[in-house]
Amino acid sequence: MTKKTDGKKQKEPQIETLTGERINRFIATCGLCSRREADRWITAGRVAINGKVIEQQGIKVNLEDVVKVDGKVISKHEEKTYLLYYKPKGFLCTRRDDKKRPLIYDQLRIPANVQSIGRLDMDSEGLLLLTDDGGLAQKLTHPSYKIPRQYRVRITSQLSLESLEKLRSGGIDMGDGDISDAWELVVNSESKGHSWITVTIYRGRYREVRRTLKALKHEVRRLIRTQFSNMHLDQEIRPGQWRSLKAGEVSRLQQAVSRKNTKK
Repeated sequence: MTKKTDGKKQKEPQIETLTGERINRFIATCGLCSRREADRWITAGRVAINGKVIEQQGIKVNLEDVVKVDGKVISKHEEKTYLLYYKPKGFLCTRRDDKKRPLIYDQLRIPANVQSIGRLDMDSEGLLLLTDDGGLAQKLTHPSYKIPRQYRVRITSQLSLESLEKLRSGGIDMGDGDISDAWELVVNSESKGHSWITVTIYRGRYREVRRTLKALKHEVRRLIRTQFSNMHLDQEIRPGQWRSLKAGEVSRLQQAVSRKNTKK
């Protein structure tokens, strides 16, 4: 509140922060009301900063300040980034590489805190999700949530009935002490020289698809990730292209980890 004395304005002692965000904008971006309405709340004495009720408009707040409206702490919902990217073959999912090989982040040009959810190796392509939502990323990649990852794979020669059974049952020695999980596997097409198969696995270990098939004497000629969790690779998106996820898509990803998958 402002009082006039001898034609000059004198401010009552109040909390005053020279840097930060204006309090009315802070309240508005918390989704409570408009900035104009926030000014009314301030004038009415409904807003407190760090335990002190304020009535002066224009005060600025910083991240460390505790803001209350009607006695309840409020906080701003920081908008997160969620991207769907078609990773091309020949790019690494890392920020630095001593060998100066191509990096996905050279294409994307996104802030450093936006990271891929899991990785695809340099020779693989397809769907890659990126976000700065660390909590969601951690859950989507944690093996206990059993998030599905689906791949279209072109391999040398045809799979025998014995190999199909082994892949679907799991237990194949991939090397380095790693044993394969049971796969969901569909044979899409076969010829003398190669086959196309669709593979679904539920945790992302280092080059698992390639290593497992190599143990059965099949080399992977092409590997495309077509699905991660409930997100599918868009038919219209081309290698190197990306788009932001829609609100409904983000919500479905959050629902996918709201309770742990019981699939074994």
